[in-house]
Amino acid sequence: MSYELTQGFYFEAAHTLEREVEADSSRRIHGHTYSAEVGVRGMPDKASGMVIDLGHLREVIARVRDLLDHRMLNEVPGLSNPTLENLCAFLWAAFEKEGVAPSRIVVRRDAPGDACTLTRD
Repeated sequence: MSYELTQGFYFEAAHTLEREVEADSSRRIHGHTYSAEVGVRGMPDKASGMVIDLGHLREVIARVRDLLDHRMLNEVPGLSNPTLENLCAFLWAAFEKEGVAPSRIVVRRDAPGDACTLTRD
């Protein structure tokens, strides 16, 4: 048995994509409101009773969010091709760099109903 604590956040960003389907609209610069969620799995610390302090997690999220919010995603170092899959991988690495080991990253574009989930195997 283990717990998974999650925290959601959002960011606004623009991008372009090279695609075969819906190619014209994807190649033009366009933006989305992305919602994301990071999960951290484990057993609560005996002293604090927490898997991770949500205050600490929110501070890390603020720093990670700033890497993407109101940016042209194609220009973000380490991202290059801003697909949902690559955004999940980018966020995973960014959280790890901040000392948070995710168990799950979810990135959604709610307006069109798109989502991608990356989980620890």
